[in-house]
Amino acid sequence: MNIDTRNKVLSIVLGVAILGLTWWLYDSIVTPYQEVLERQAMTEQVRYRMNTVKDVLIQYDVRNGKYPPAEGGLDSVVMFVKNDSLMISMSDSLLSFRGVQFDANQLIYSPRDQQRFIYSVNDTIRPPLYLLEDPSEDYDDAIGSLSRTTMRNAPNWN
Repeated sequence: MNIDTRNKVLSIVLGVAILGLTWWLYDSIVTPYQEVLERQAMTEQVRYRMNTVKDVLIQYDVRNGKYPPAEGGLDSVVMFVKNDSLMISMSDSLLSFRGVQFDANQLIYSPRDQQRFIYSVNDTIRPPLYLLEDPSEDYDDAIGSLSRTTMRNAPNWN
């Protein structure tokens, strides 16, 4: 094999190796970043839904003078959204997320893993307090507190 043929073969092999390594480097940077962006978008959606439940709980408290009970409370929230005339009129404009149609039945479920939010209420103190938590073990998003009145209606991610 003469030197010109060897140089051409070597150039082709090195060119293919450079292209392969370039693709591998690009993929090793972009793929984890896309996963981070997807996780952030999902966290934003979960937090928006939790804030929506918080707003409905506040309206429930204003209309009924108390929060729904801990046992079956989130089901009471869904029924309140479905039956209250003000909530029905507000539901499409205020409760939908980025153009996704609002569904009252899905209000109490986390978009992350489709588990129900965890709802607890402490009505033995004044003012009554509630705690709304994300059911995912890897995330500790919550709104409210059962013992601190300063955390009433406050999300823990701010």
